[in-house]
Amino acid sequence: MLDSLITSKTRVKLLLRLFLNPDTKGYLRGLADEFKESTNAVRLELNRLEDAGMLISSTRGNKKEYSANIKHPLYPDIQSILRKITGIDEIIERVVRRLGGLNQVYLTGYLASGSDDALIDLVLIGAELDSSYLNNLVSKAEQLINRKIRTLHIKPEEFESWKESWSQKLLLVWSAE
Repeated sequence: MLDSLITSKTRVKLLLRLFLNPDTKGYLRGLADEFKESTNAVRLELNRLEDAGMLISSTRGNKKEYSANIKHPLYPDIQSILRKITGIDEIIERVVRRLGGLNQVYLTGYLASGSDDALIDLVLIGAELDSSYLNNLVSKAEQLINRKIRTLHIKPEEFESWKESWSQKLLLVWSAE
């Protein structure tokens, strides 16, 4: 859906990657490798977004690091659009807030890497959960957003050691704090 509004697939990937989570940062080569795009295509879009004031950059050694400009007046709107299009807003409203007992929810998988996908992978951090209630909430949310939702529940005391062994990108999409 976002592809019809924004014709540059690289720009869509950058928006998903950098705007879903305000703490996300990326380097030109790292983003190009992650998106399987040429560095020139990624550089062009990074420059356009930076010139528009939507991205900010800083230099670390010989690398230029990019992140979303959370002070840009359109930042909340862009993030809201991305959450609506991906279905994350419905998941938070229909599953996370009703479930209770959660500390954090992370997005992982293709969507967390900036690639739109029909599958939404979530890691739920919290105390014991009622799995039948969770499955019921997920099923209802899946029907609303037309995407499959896959969840993984981890207890808070196990999260740090699990996180070290996890090889995929984790984007924080909700926190109780």
